[in-house]
Amino acid sequence: MKPDKERKISKSIVDNRKFLKDLLGIGESFDADVRTLNVLGTEVDIYFVNGLNDKDHINIVMKELLELNDVEPRTRHIHELIENRLVNNQVEKIDVTYDAVTEILSGLIVIIVDGYEEAFAVDTRSYPGRSPSEPDTEKVVRGSRDGYTENIIVNTGLTRRRVRDDNLRFEILRIGARSRTDVAIAYLKDVADPGLVQEIRASLEKVDVDGLSMAEKSLEEFVVNQKGNPFPLVRFTERPDVASAHLFEGHVLIMVDTSPSVIITPTTFFHHVQHAEEFRQSPVVGTFVRWVRFFAIFFSIFLLPIWLLFVMHPELLPPNLSYIGPNEEGNIPILVQILMADIGVEFLRIAAIHTPTAVSTAMGLIAAILIGEIAIEVGLFTPEIILYVAISAMGAYATPSYELSVANKLARLALVLITAALGVKGLVIGFTLYVLFLAKTMSLNTPYFWPVIPFNAKALYHILFRVPIPLHKIRPSIVHPQDEERR
Repeated sequence: MKPDKERKISKSIVDNRKFLKDLLGIGESFDADVRTLNVLGTEVDIYFVNGLNDKDHINIVMKELLELNDVEPRTRHIHELIENRLVNNQVEKIDVTYDAVTEILSGLIVIIVDGYEEAFAVDTRSYPGRSPSEPDTEKVVRGSRDGYTENIIVNTGLTRRRVRDDNLRFEILRIGARSRTDVAIAYLKDVADPGLVQEIRASLEKVDVDGLSMAEKSLEEFVVNQKGNPFPLVRFTERPDVASAHLFEGHVLIMVDTSPSVIITPTTFFHHVQHAEEFRQSPVVGTFVRWVRFFAIFFSIFLLPIWLLFVMHPELLPPNLSYIGPNEEGNIPILVQILMADIGVEFLRIAAIHTPTAVSTAMGLIAAILIGEIAIEVGLFTPEIILYVAISAMGAYATPSYELSVANKLARLALVLITAALGVKGLVIGFTLYVLFLAKTMSLNTPYFWPVIPFNAKALYHILFRVPIPLHKIRPSIVHPQDEERR
């Protein structure tokens, strides 16, 4: 039976106890509890959930309330007295019982006074979690070592610390009929496109789901129309400095409680190939690092199909490159070797994720000796297959966005297959379809392949070269900022 979400708090504390006991499972769940105090002859109930509160703070609140018995006459207005004695910077009045339950399950304490139809929600949250640390997937040589955590309060604080602007807004929503997960929309009010903010807000308000078990990833699929598109349509980051930089540009962030990853919207393909390390080095070094990464991403997609084409048609090779290609045919067709080796690398990646750190070194030795050396010795793979598959894998690992690297891997396998089937025509068709697919993709009404398609020379220059910060005078036009000029 669904609870009455519109039920008002009753003047009778007995009625409130019965309703809240059923909803919270008090007496059934060991962590949900209530403490009853007698303040100036009036019963006061304090509801809380163990594990989500600061116990010391709750004890201080109860001590302050009990001291009223010693210093105040019984003729005073008890409700006002209690409100003035709540030693907390965040106290909210609520009059709907279901809202009180939501606050209790969110880690607040709710105080209900007999004879009054308003309760007090006091923020005494103290969520279990880790302290901010550098994200493993976004490390830099120089730079801050803090990162987002699973606590949305900590995450908003880390962002505020870098963006001390009175226009920074954090709109809070609760999503999930059962999980009631806190979700915040962050943006600069005088910079971000109001239409984009409204579109994201409307998308989140329409979410109708039991809970966000996978946090930001579950939410992403409601915000953007992913369907069968393998390419990431939003960017994830665990670095507050990266998130703050996008806020200054006019992007909108989505923060989900219980997740250390923040969603950046809208994003293009080229947002996923940039890394904070480029901006921690001088412009020349940053440009060099960026171009090396571009080549790595290119090799991760096109190296294997091009090599396969030269193996199938050695006449296309110039004389000074005639050494490319296997010297012997081998026992297994080249195409099958490529697919086996490429998927084998994926086996290793998945195994590395699930392998405990203590035995990961041993797993690496097994992969190098058994899969590498012995596979070549028995004729399963030719040496060149291992070389080019390894280079492609390193290019994928050099891709800053994990989601993009996996999408590019699928594109690479498709290119290998179409090249094997149609030769030169297949490679040309595959490359053309790859570019057309990216050009056709939209992310929150944003062209995914901008600034190549539609073409924007100045924006493309900023992507190809790491421009000095003082020359960043204009915000990216793709986010339609209200204030185009940077200060």
